[in-house]
Amino acid sequence: MRTGPILETEDLTKEFAGFVAVRSVNLRIERGAIHALIGPNGAGKTTCFNLLTRFLQPTRGRIVYEGRDITALKPADVAQLGIGRSFQISAVFPHLTVLENVRIALQRRRGNSFDFWRSKRALRALDGRALALIADVGLASHADAPAAELPYGRKRALEIATTLALDPELLLLDEPTAGMGREDIARISALIKSVAADRTVLMVEHNLSVVADLCDRITVLTRGQVLAEGDYKTVAADPAVREAYLGTGHA
Repeated sequence: MRTGPILETEDLTKEFAGFVAVRSVNLRIERGAIHALIGPNGAGKTTCFNLLTRFLQPTRGRIVYEGRDITALKPADVAQLGIGRSFQISAVFPHLTVLENVRIALQRRRGNSFDFWRSKRALRALDGRALALIADVGLASHADAPAAELPYGRKRALEIATTLALDPELLLLDEPTAGMGREDIARISALIKSVAADRTVLMVEHNLSVVADLCDRITVLTRGQVLAEGDYKTVAADPAVREAYLGTGHA
């Protein structure tokens, strides 16, 4: 794997009608790392994700991916470059099976919307890759189950599988363990560690135990600004971080 940053931002700022949600954020995401954005509610974490994936236009600043300025690109173009994203709310088709959900994501990767009109035989050419992805996220025994019948944690695993179907080099995960019990958290944490073996992961996460266990580097945001950055031991020992984040009761 190549070294150096895969993604950088310079003076990234987003204002909404005079309210500054993200202020002069400079990020450097190293290739092959698991990097976390943490901070209290309203700190600007999800807004940062929306800027990086181009769902929002920055008020000012630059976003550089693989040495290329992507600030003006459309979300679909960013995804094609190799940035994949999951959302806080699981985004799968509930009445389709696990296999069908992943196959649709593979069709999207092909960039051919007319695949929906192809024969079942042609579509099933994608089943091998789809089933491999499903096995990778621990859902092999659920391939024919409707997504709506999956427990919450396994729906999140399915969403990660559909994101991986796009073959991203940089995977953005927005609160991947939110609302989960201990068993599901352990399963998703192991999955994140596994998929990070050959790609870069940037995640927003409130569960500090997950962050401590998984992340190589952490950026702490508060009120839209970078408060601290470093490994978990460094940021956890920072008095300003304790006051702004750890002391708020979010864990």
